[in-house]
Amino acid sequence: MRFLACPAFEALYEGTRGPGKTDALLMDFGQHVGQGFGQAWRGVLFRRTYPQLGDVIAKTRQWFPRIWPAATYNIGAHEWTWPTGEQLLLRHFMRPDDYWDYHGHEYPWIAWEELCTWPADEGYRRMMSCCRSARKGVPRKIRATANPYGPGHNWVKMRFRLPAWRGRVIHDSLDDDGNPEPPRVAIHGRLDENRVLLNADPHYIDRLRAAARNPAELAAWLEGSWDIVAGGMFDDLWSPRHHIAPAFDPPGSWYLDRSFDWGSSKPFSVGWWAESDGTDMILRDGTRRPTVRGDLFRFAEWYGWSGRPNEGTRMLAVDVAREVFRREDAMGLRQRIKPGPADSSIFAEENGMSIAVDMAAEGCYWMPADKSSGSRRRGWESMRRMLRDAVSGDVPREKPGLFIAEGCDQFLRTVPVLPRSSRDMDDADTDAEDHIADEVRYRVLATRPRSSPSRNGRAPDGVGAGIAGEEW
Repeated sequence: MRFLACPAFEALYEGTRGPGKTDALLMDFGQHVGQGFGQAWRGVLFRRTYPQLGDVIAKTRQWFPRIWPAATYNIGAHEWTWPTGEQLLLRHFMRPDDYWDYHGHEYPWIAWEELCTWPADEGYRRMMSCCRSARKGVPRKIRATANPYGPGHNWVKMRFRLPAWRGRVIHDSLDDDGNPEPPRVAIHGRLDENRVLLNADPHYIDRLRAAARNPAELAAWLEGSWDIVAGGMFDDLWSPRHHIAPAFDPPGSWYLDRSFDWGSSKPFSVGWWAESDGTDMILRDGTRRPTVRGDLFRFAEWYGWSGRPNEGTRMLAVDVAREVFRREDAMGLRQRIKPGPADSSIFAEENGMSIAVDMAAEGCYWMPADKSSGSRRRGWESMRRMLRDAVSGDVPREKPGLFIAEGCDQFLRTVPVLPRSSRDMDDADTDAEDHIADEVRYRVLATRPRSSPSRNGRAPDGVGAGIAGEEW
């Protein structure tokens, strides 16, 4: 009832499995049928693929003929039409560019079923431009359902500020001038509210427990918990208690470098790394902690994003280089930090120029990352191995692990929930916000730098030598 009566432009019905979210979504459209809007009341409901529409179509064919016997369904077009002119389209929306199939259309009602199945919010936001009507008085709505977990867990959680802002209307500004963004709200649903389902199927919860692949998925299904690491390449390994290190100052004997993934319209990422030589790390409160030779610590980062998931700043390469040095000066580590691996695309030359050359003009050099055949899979597997080896259990650690210092918030926001590709389960979903993960992968796979001419933007002779650790 709260969802159907919600006045906000955007409303997300989220929560556990089984409270009737899909039924409520369909009835949100249906409540405006026959209210005098006629052909002006037109809606489109999306799932990511046509096969996923099967359950939605089945529910419409269960409910609509009983409520509106004169409504007709076009099987080939996947469209419901009412004698009074209203129309509901059931469609798939796989990638952001699918927006162009709807550009210029008018849909006062746009709905997204299982919002967490979309790895990024670009298509969702672009379709808002189609939520309009030339007729005065017609409601304008964006509606969605979601369970926690899945490729889009992270951006959905961020957009609706879950779970802290459940039931609270969010009023954001679009720009520095204070122009308002349309209000949005998340409404929570619980399985125990659906007494009809539980009375008819008392073993439903038992089957959910048996079907869940891990504790995070079970918490999502039974509790509607957003405070989980979900849908990621690393969700079976990630442990904040083991992998997040307190802020520290890198010991003088440790090797320091940085890695880089370039982006302009998409975010770029710079990560600063400290590799242990086996000596203890000393926390800022004076506490000592043992390390294993080759342990990698991400002790600082800079993420070039607009503040919107997967949206870059379009900074020039020379400005990025200058800011890298400014940050290293602020840390007091500029003289110690060596060039590390960067996305090899920055070395691609056009008319004798490249991103790497532009950055080298400011003295900021990089080494080409490993982009050889199979390097993506090797990189992900190496990251998984180091995350696994960071967890000691009941015995002292013997192999180097991967650790992230407190304050590396964008790593923590994007990497633990990086989804797998639906086409290749050994690779990440490249439609997701994977820029920091790529940059980490470059560092994990890095090999000893070779001497390269600086005119190509690569580190000149002698720069970057002396790397410590078992992999070097």
